[in-house]
Amino acid sequence: MTDFDATPLRRWAMFFLGWMFTGLGVIGVFLPLLPTTPFLLLALWCFARSSRRFHSWLLHHRWFGPSLRDWELHRIIPIRAKIIAIGSMAAAMVWMVGWSQAPWPAMASMGAVCAFGAWYVLKHPSTATSVAPDRPSGP
Repeated sequence: MTDFDATPLRRWAMFFLGWMFTGLGVIGVFLPLLPTTPFLLLALWCFARSSRRFHSWLLHHRWFGPSLRDWELHRIIPIRAKIIAIGSMAAAMVWMVGWSQAPWPAMASMGAVCAFGAWYVLKHPSTATSVAPDRPSGP
């Protein structure tokens, strides 16, 4: 997870990118067209390679931490996030095909990107599938 044996320049670059992605993620909370989660996942990845302190801060953040921890530990995408992601992609495609004047290659490209995004989101589990430790059965 951590890459602290990287050069100081690379660590500083990752640190800067981590804060840039964190800022974009926070802006995305207020702007519906800017996605929050992908930017925070990128920030988490950058901080994992540059700053244990800010990596921990993001993982334990009151609002963002639970979903980031679920992703980092178990690669979980909650069902609510899946519904929002797929619904947003579907709405964007409906708008693009129905009301935009975009050329068909652009529509086809967007359709391919949305299909890949939907596949990626749906292939990950929605809940942790942890195995319970062996316990003797019976009273």
